[in-house]
Amino acid sequence: MPASPYPTALLAELQAALSADAVLHGAEDLRPYECDGLAAVRELPLCVALPTDREGVQAVLQICQRHGVAVVPRGAGTGLSGGARPLRDAVLLSLARLRHIVAIDRENRTARVQPGVRNLAISEAARPLGLYYAPDPSSQIACSIGGNVAENSGGVHCLKYGLTVHNILELDVLTATGETLRIGSQALDSPGYDLLALMTGSEGLLGVVTECTVRLLPMPEHVLVLLAAFSSVEAAAESVSAIIASGIIPAGLEMMDRLAIEAAEDFVHAGYPRDAAAILLCELDGPAVELEEQLREVETLLQRHGARAIRIAEDAATRLLLWKGRKAAFPAVGRLAPDYYCMDGTIPRQRLAEVLERITAWSAEYGLRVANVFHAGDGNLHPLILYDANAEGQLHTAEEFGRRILELCVSVGGSVTGEHGVGVEKLDSMCVQFNAAELAQLHRIKHAFDPEGRLNPGKAVPSLHRCAELGAMHVHHGQLPFPELERF
Repeated sequence: MPASPYPTALLAELQAALSADAVLHGAEDLRPYECDGLAAVRELPLCVALPTDREGVQAVLQICQRHGVAVVPRGAGTGLSGGARPLRDAVLLSLARLRHIVAIDRENRTARVQPGVRNLAISEAARPLGLYYAPDPSSQIACSIGGNVAENSGGVHCLKYGLTVHNILELDVLTATGETLRIGSQALDSPGYDLLALMTGSEGLLGVVTECTVRLLPMPEHVLVLLAAFSSVEAAAESVSAIIASGIIPAGLEMMDRLAIEAAEDFVHAGYPRDAAAILLCELDGPAVELEEQLREVETLLQRHGARAIRIAEDAATRLLLWKGRKAAFPAVGRLAPDYYCMDGTIPRQRLAEVLERITAWSAEYGLRVANVFHAGDGNLHPLILYDANAEGQLHTAEEFGRRILELCVSVGGSVTGEHGVGVEKLDSMCVQFNAAELAQLHRIKHAFDPEGRLNPGKAVPSLHRCAELGAMHVHHGQLPFPELERF
């Protein structure tokens, strides 16, 4: 697909379709867009397009189609896997200016929002109606709903209320050529394949979301949070399995180890016990009568599994402070070292203690400290590997350590990602997760939506050649299966 000479023709068309100030192309103007939350990987884009409405997004896609230019969609840029990393020969399509809440339907408990609306802004707008939007990533104050759809984001309350895919009903999507698709339905179900689930978590490879209809939930009647301190990580991990096995599904069940506790406490002053080896934050919600029984049972389980202290926060201010410490763990850990590498993998809950023990051993082997913060209830780990990018070889060492953790997740029956996506960070790890036939099927899906491969190229799904070169994929006699897909 030959591209037109840059920048004259492409820039002129983009500026005519949008406006001169909505197309950035100077080096200094492009600098803020050189990476997303994975700051170790940086590159300046060809230019940045900043449309303000759906028609502007469509125009950008159609212009790029005519010029044979790739497009990298971007939300708030808070993603941690490099999914919004720009490419020097691609237009970065920012959706940050599409930030209107189109409508809130109280009776049907839904909200129609544009992709640039902040996650937290949905709940803020719905609160006067007694409603809220459940998925709450730690970056919810900044991250956008379009990015949440792209990554299938979760948050501390995903254990009970689900990920993004469980809380959206309908998407308006534009394909790489600017064609309009309406995916999903506000009815209980819709005919045909479940394309809504397919689009959610597709990391901008299949289409660009221009509007999303989300579910809203009634605010719970009563909420309380328990903080349990443990003298060992193993005891805390065993408590997680015990609570879920009892039949109780907490609204949130989060775990932090000693290093993460110390960092968060220094940063937020949430009242965390600094001398604990691990803490659990367990949130229960629902009718007050129901919570009384659940509280007694959870306290008994925690004590039985070695909790040395339990605090109960019932007032809103104390609950918010406890959660603030957990949600601020990432920036808090950033105070402990010049850089940190945030991993994201998922494992079966019953393997928590075993996996954490292995990570601790590898931390000593690699000489890099690790702070562990994770959604314990659903086994979603977030090891934060501390390093110094200015020290020769430390970034490479941190990346190798991270890949080893992800391989461990796969080996115990888990996944290389829980909610951060694959982006560019985990391409090699995808070769461990999937075999050649499975990867070929993923490429076929990409080809069906985007035959020219112009939407977010080089992200999320590794090429078959890449995996073969890594030796992580079984190949017969040096030949790749499905030769028609070799260009991907």
